[in-house]
Amino acid sequence: MAPDTLLAERGLAQVESVIEVRGLWSAFPVPGGGQVVVHKDLDLTVHRGEVLTLVGGSGTGKTVLLRQMLGLNTPAKGTVTVLGRPVAELAGPGAAARVGMLFQQGALFSAFNVLDNIAFPLREANALPEELVREAALLKLQMVGLKPTDAHKMPAELSGGMIKRVALARALVMDPPLLMLDEPTAGLDPDSSDAFCDLLRSLHQELGLTVVMVTHDLDTLFALSTRVAVLAEQRVIIAASVEEVLAFDHPFIHHFFLGERGLRAMEMLRDRKTAAPGTELAKGQ
Repeated sequence: MAPDTLLAERGLAQVESVIEVRGLWSAFPVPGGGQVVVHKDLDLTVHRGEVLTLVGGSGTGKTVLLRQMLGLNTPAKGTVTVLGRPVAELAGPGAAARVGMLFQQGALFSAFNVLDNIAFPLREANALPEELVREAALLKLQMVGLKPTDAHKMPAELSGGMIKRVALARALVMDPPLLMLDEPTAGLDPDSSDAFCDLLRSLHQELGLTVVMVTHDLDTLFALSTRVAVLAEQRVIIAASVEEVLAFDHPFIHHFFLGERGLRAMEMLRDRKTAAPGTELAKGQ
């Protein structure tokens, strides 16, 4: 089914801004009184169908902002609107049908096998008979590149890459239009990381997903991002294409993107694109 058809069925075909953050303040109390302000007058828009990556230095509140978008934290000031509704209205039962979340370490239930981990949101919703729950879980299992024979394995038997895929299947089992990713390739070796990025790119296109991602991995960022939002000085200083962000004059951007690590990642990305199937290099010419 085409992405636009999927979005129309969810009532989102005309919604261009999937998330709107306006005038956001995030503050936390500290021992002895007072508070630490993480975000101050932060504004951000997430557009339908894009992959928006949040980056910033330590303490800039990337994960805090992700939690605000999920309704897990309440802003000190400001508003967060998700899918046209205040984020507080999206919390609670049925939230998994609107927003899928892939946690950094997978966060699988160690006492559940793979199939039961994937099926958990459907069983919590209690909206389908058990036979359909199992069929839906098996379908998502195969969608993320795993085999039916993996369904009865326990989390302790899985590789890091398999854990990520099971967690992704669980995040998508209720077909949410919005997917949140917290360090999706953390802990994976380079080959597994590349394969997982390929999977995310394919699912993003096939399912018409809107994706918000936090990552420190520049290979992942360059491979997947439609736009990048840079957090610094308690706000989003720029939200734009990778090329526009690279041209933005700010100390963090110079350090993060244009330092040795960043230049190496960009060079590797260019090499992979040059060697992609159909290019002269890939043909051995």
